[in-house]
Amino acid sequence: MTVSESPTTTAPDPSGDVLRLHAEDEYAHELAALAAVDDRPRPPQWRLSPWAVTTYLLGGTLEDGTEISAKYIGARRLMEIAVASLATDRALLLLGVPGTAKSWVSEHLAAAISGNSGLVVQGTAGTPEESLRFGWNYARLLAEGPSREALVPSPVMRAMESGALVRIEELTRIPADVQDALISILSEKTLPIPELDSEIQARRGFNVIATANNRDKGVNELSSALKRRFNTLVLPLPDTVAEEVDIVRSRVASIGRSLELPADLAATPEIERVVTIFRELRGGMTLNQRTTVKSPSSTLSTAEAISVMTNGVALATHFGDGVIRAEDLAAGLTGAVVKDPVQDRIVWQEYLETVVKDRPEWTDLYRACRELS
Repeated sequence: MTVSESPTTTAPDPSGDVLRLHAEDEYAHELAALAAVDDRPRPPQWRLSPWAVTTYLLGGTLEDGTEISAKYIGARRLMEIAVASLATDRALLLLGVPGTAKSWVSEHLAAAISGNSGLVVQGTAGTPEESLRFGWNYARLLAEGPSREALVPSPVMRAMESGALVRIEELTRIPADVQDALISILSEKTLPIPELDSEIQARRGFNVIATANNRDKGVNELSSALKRRFNTLVLPLPDTVAEEVDIVRSRVASIGRSLELPADLAATPEIERVVTIFRELRGGMTLNQRTTVKSPSSTLSTAEAISVMTNGVALATHFGDGVIRAEDLAAGLTGAVVKDPVQDRIVWQEYLETVVKDRPEWTDLYRACRELS
């Protein structure tokens, strides 16, 4: 082969190797279909109208036959309240126990409204004030002095400049003195830059979606001044077993596709068993209200049920015949329930002996869990 005959190479698609696409990329076809039929009024800078955003979240069929998948399974009114809040100048705080889809909802709200869910501040115990305001490129700062070019904008600042939504995850994990940096931003819609004797004024369309829960350790309560600047929406756990099963099935199927796990979950009874166990343990009583059970220290949220099922799918795919069985779930169930190796193990063993053992259709699950113990 001569040099002129050397084969051409095609640049790889960068999205092909991405483990998890942003919502606006994964559901781009749905957002485009909604935008094409959306003739309702839109708030400034919004990509879609409030009606279209709610339809994107809850799913439905458009006039042209396009199917919009449900991103949130629950009360429609909750999503209407969330969208309506963001259409005003009030920030939105999504509150709830772990695993109630707070981050999931905030991501999809940002994707549908601003077309960009990537403006995110992840709250931790070490989050500095610069994450909410701005920082400095110290090399340029020392060489040139304070200037706009030496300033490093935070996601909040970029959202203010572009008129977009910014997400603040786990707001109550952020130290209280850092949280208060949001007060002037939310009330005055400005970000002062004292070093430059100037300020950043938020463009129309800017708003904040924050998430928080009060079940984790290290929670920093919000000040009264900060609470007043949020509309708070509590996201509950799913009302029924069927609703929670639908949530777990759809999310595990989505995760399975991204991980190339071919297991078929459409009719598996294992999802219902996992959901039933989690609901009974966190509720302290069996679903038929006949037996009281102890609750473990773990939250046993819907998100953890999704994790147990995803692990079961991986085991069935790589070490089985692709059909999820009790043996594939036992380790994940035990790990989800037993966080405290002493107290939780006692709770789990008691549940196995008083509830699982007495259900003839669950004999395989009882044996699999007992073998691990």
